[in-house]
Amino acid sequence: MGDSLVQRLELEGARVTWLRHVGRAVGALRTPPDPIDAVICDIRLPDGTGEELFTRLNETTAPPPFLFVTGHGEIDQAVRLMQAGAVDYISKPFDIEKLLERLVKLLAEKPHSEYTPFLGISVAARQAEHMIAKAGKLSRPVLVLGGPGTGKALAARRIHDLSDRAAHRFSSINFAREPETFASIDRIGALLDGVGQGTLYIHTIGRLPDEVQEMLLARLEKGFDGRVIASCGVGPEELLAEGSGFPELLYRLDMLKIPIPPFSERPEDAVWLMYRKFAGLNARRKRPLEGISTLAEEIVRTHDWPGGGRELRARLSRAVKTSPGPMLQPSDLFPERVAKGDRLRPLAEIRDRAERQHIIEVLELCGGHAGKAAQVLKISRTTLWDKMQKLGIRKA
Repeated sequence: MGDSLVQRLELEGARVTWLRHVGRAVGALRTPPDPIDAVICDIRLPDGTGEELFTRLNETTAPPPFLFVTGHGEIDQAVRLMQAGAVDYISKPFDIEKLLERLVKLLAEKPHSEYTPFLGISVAARQAEHMIAKAGKLSRPVLVLGGPGTGKALAARRIHDLSDRAAHRFSSINFAREPETFASIDRIGALLDGVGQGTLYIHTIGRLPDEVQEMLLARLEKGFDGRVIASCGVGPEELLAEGSGFPELLYRLDMLKIPIPPFSERPEDAVWLMYRKFAGLNARRKRPLEGISTLAEEIVRTHDWPGGGRELRARLSRAVKTSPGPMLQPSDLFPERVAKGDRLRPLAEIRDRAERQHIIEVLELCGGHAGKAAQVLKISRTTLWDKMQKLGIRKA
């Protein structure tokens, strides 16, 4: 059925990619080279189910519209998938003209403009993005709270772009990186005057010298034309307890707080960011990787990421450049763990490493013939293919 369906869709002028296995489909749909308008997916696949594919995609991205093909006895599953966000389903046997009608309707109903998350797909990230959108409609000061690399500067810029000040200047102060900017009161005054009716973003406000904080407070009280957005790793109460903040200024800024939790509290966003950045980095390789292994995805999900998004982007950039392939592996992202031996690894990782090495050795002994290797391993070819996809093994 697959061959005839592909031929008919191509005759209708569609560009079609046929993905026969869940493992390959996950990577291809998460990081497609070109936008995908729709997915026609059978409930039953050689190495899993369409429901498994749809669920895995929903964990890290907003998948394209899905039209599921179901057999007898699978209607309840299709209905459950529609409740989870799938668009439609069609039961076997079906007339191909009917399927084309459903597909045309699905594409016609697809919204032309879909919201794209910028902090992540977790509930916490969506809540923060909702608060950011709300802040864009207001004119009061904003305090963005979060650890290193959580997206505080990105949030500040987003608030500015959504506000009625978007046409004006967006200026930022980062005392840790630019201490010379605060060498004199005159320079500070000139910086504030330059903001005009735009937005002033202050990185890590607790690090500002007291005299600068006092001057900012005086300007705000006298009628500063711009808007102030500040960020901090902890709340005003903690800053004051540390003796790092100027109380009156902090209370003045603490009118609208937007917390952005670390990746350790929203691990799905770490995986989302990895896939979001992977395609662009991978395209720069002479020989692109086939995708990201399940083991690499799991280690990204379980790592605490104390450096947040900056740490993740740096590790991913280095890993994609240096990975021997064909799939990105945990050792590419965390080579120091391999160097140290990292004896305290999860049992599942130890088992997967051993299983991967054994399958590679058997494939080599069988001259790369999957059927013979499956017989030696006493598993079906489908199971072997599934394991090869999961463990990032490519036939020679």
